[in-house]
Amino acid sequence: MVIQNFKNKKILIVGLGLHGGGVGTANFFAGKKTKVIVTDLKTKDLLRPSLEKLKKFKNIKYVLGHHRAKDFLWADLIIKGPGVPNDSKYIKLAERNKIPIDTDVGIFFKICPAPIIGITGSKGKSTTAALAAEMLKQKYKNVVLAGNIRKSVLDILPRINKNSLVVLELSSFQLEGLARHKISPHIAIITNIFREHLNRYKNLREYASAKANIFKFQSDKDYLLINKNDVYAKKMAKSAKSKIFFFEPSRGGVSNPTLPGEHNILNISAAEKVANLYGVPPHLREKAIRNFKGLEGRIQFVAYIKGVKYYNDTTSTMPDAAIAAINSFLPKNKKKIILIAGGSDKKLDFRNLASAIRKNVRHAIFLPGDATEKIKNRLRAKASYFETKSMREAVKKACSLARRGDIVILSPGAASFAQFQHEFERGRVFVDEAKKLKSEI
Repeated sequence: MVIQNFKNKKILIVGLGLHGGGVGTANFFAGKKTKVIVTDLKTKDLLRPSLEKLKKFKNIKYVLGHHRAKDFLWADLIIKGPGVPNDSKYIKLAERNKIPIDTDVGIFFKICPAPIIGITGSKGKSTTAALAAEMLKQKYKNVVLAGNIRKSVLDILPRINKNSLVVLELSSFQLEGLARHKISPHIAIITNIFREHLNRYKNLREYASAKANIFKFQSDKDYLLINKNDVYAKKMAKSAKSKIFFFEPSRGGVSNPTLPGEHNILNISAAEKVANLYGVPPHLREKAIRNFKGLEGRIQFVAYIKGVKYYNDTTSTMPDAAIAAINSFLPKNKKKIILIAGGSDKKLDFRNLASAIRKNVRHAIFLPGDATEKIKNRLRAKASYFETKSMREAVKKACSLARRGDIVILSPGAASFAQFQHEFERGRVFVDEAKKLKSEI
C-alpha cells in the first residue's frame, strides 16, 4: 500500500541517478515535510549535477557510494529507482521486513487526475511520445510530456488537472512499478519488442513481461495500439482486455528531414493513431510532423564538415537500434557510412549488427568495451574497422577517413558505462568533438 499522507514520514529514495527522475522524486518528497534519505551506489562526485539541484533542501540526508542496511529498515516507505534491480539484497531485506516499496511512476499513476497515454517499446518510444504530444498540442491546451524522456513524472504533477492530457514514455523498469498497483494507462502504445536489457532480465520473456504491464490492467474502456509488423508485440496483445488498434508504416504521410528512416515512419504512424483517437484533424497532425525538431541523440544532425555530415545517435544502446540507424541512410548512401560504435555489453547478440556493418558500412570505428569485442569477433577479416581509446580519437579518425558525400554517425549499438556516465554524456562529447573538429579545419 502506498502511504498517501506523506507528512512526517521517513522516505528512503534508492537511486538518485543523473537523468532527472531521482531528482524529481527527492524534490517531491522533500517538499512535503518528510524525512528523506537518498542513497545511491554512485559517488558524490559522479552525482554532483543532481545534488546541485537539491541543495535548497535541508531535510535530505545522503548516503552515497554505498547502501546501508539500516536505512532500508528505518524507512516508512522506499522509493526504488528504475536502475535498482529487483533482486537487490537491500530490496529483499526491506520486503522481508514488510517495508512498503514503490516507484515514482507507481505513485504518479495513483495521484494523477488526468488521462494517461503511455508509450513503450524497445526503440522508438521517445520519438513517438514526443510526436504524439506535439500533435495533441495542436488541439488541446494542457498537454504534458514526461517519463523516461528525462522529465520526472513527479515534477509535472503541479501542472496537471482533470482536463490535462499526460503523455508518458515508459521503460520496462518504470512499468514494473505499475504491477504493484494493478494499474495501466488509458491508452497504451507498444512500438516494438526486441532483445534488450538482458543484463537485467533473465530472458526475452521476462523483459516482455515487464513491458506487458502497460496494458495488463486495462479494461474494455481502454485502448491498446500495437505495431502490426511486430510478431512478439502482437502475441503479447492476445491477452489484452482493451480495444486493440494496429499501426504500420505509412508512406503517404508527411515527411520531415529530421526523421530519416523506416523506423521513424512507424513512429509517426503510431503518434498519428493516438492523435486520431483524440480527434486531432489531419491538417493539424501534418503541421506537428513538419515542425517537429527531433530529439537529442536520435539520428540528430550536428555538423557539416568539408562535405561530410555528422549525426549523433547515442541513444542507440542495442544492436537493432544501430541497424535501424544504418538503414536510415540506405540505399543511396551504401558504403558511404562511417560508423562509430561499440561500448558496454548488456548480454545482447551482435551478429546482425556485424552483418550490417560488413554489407553497408565502409569503415567502422570502435570505442572501448566488451560489446566491441563481441562485434569484432563477428566481423570477417575483410571488414574495415579501427579501434580507438576515446571519443576524440574516434571522431578524428572518422574525419581522416571521410570523403565528400560521406556520413559519419555515432550509433554505438551498446551501452556507455565503460567510458561515460550515461549515453547522453557520450552524445554530448561526440557533438563537442565534432564542433571542435569544424573549428580546427
